[in-house]
Amino acid sequence: MQTKKRAAALLTLTRSTDNIPAMSNSNASKEVLSILDKLLESELSGVVRYLHYSFMVFGPNRIPITKWFRDNAMEGFQHAVLVGEKITAFGGHASLKVKPVPETNKHNVMEMLRESLEFEKETIKLYRDLLTLAGDDIALEEMARKLIAEETGHIEEVEKMLRGSAEK
Repeated sequence: MQTKKRAAALLTLTRSTDNIPAMSNSNASKEVLSILDKLLESELSGVVRYLHYSFMVFGPNRIPITKWFRDNAMEGFQHAVLVGEKITAFGGHASLKVKPVPETNKHNVMEMLRESLEFEKETIKLYRDLLTLAGDDIALEEMARKLIAEETGHIEEVEKMLRGSAEK
């Protein structure tokens, strides 16, 4: 008896959401999915980039700098999971690509931070593009705003680290 009640309740919930338009059926969905794919590729690239940076730090300040880079890699991984889940929620197929990470052979911390700043600025632009396409999709808008805030925090931190150095 309990199973029939649960099934009836689930059916009622399903029917009540039938008339809510899905993003995957809108004209903007192809653009949204394209931006989400670029974001996924960018965030996965960030994971590779930040892990690489963490391996290349040497000297007496290695431990806190390595931790900072690895924390950023983990956050990029978390962002990639959110973006990938949103892609599949919209009926898309998450990309297997990773945006190329060029090896610049610049392994002093200040150069890595400058590269990081460039990367963060490119990524935040994609999140801003996503925000403009969100339309009436509040969940997508909130996700974009949250990730823009986090990326802005990264940019501000990197700018402060660069500003505090005599190695500019």
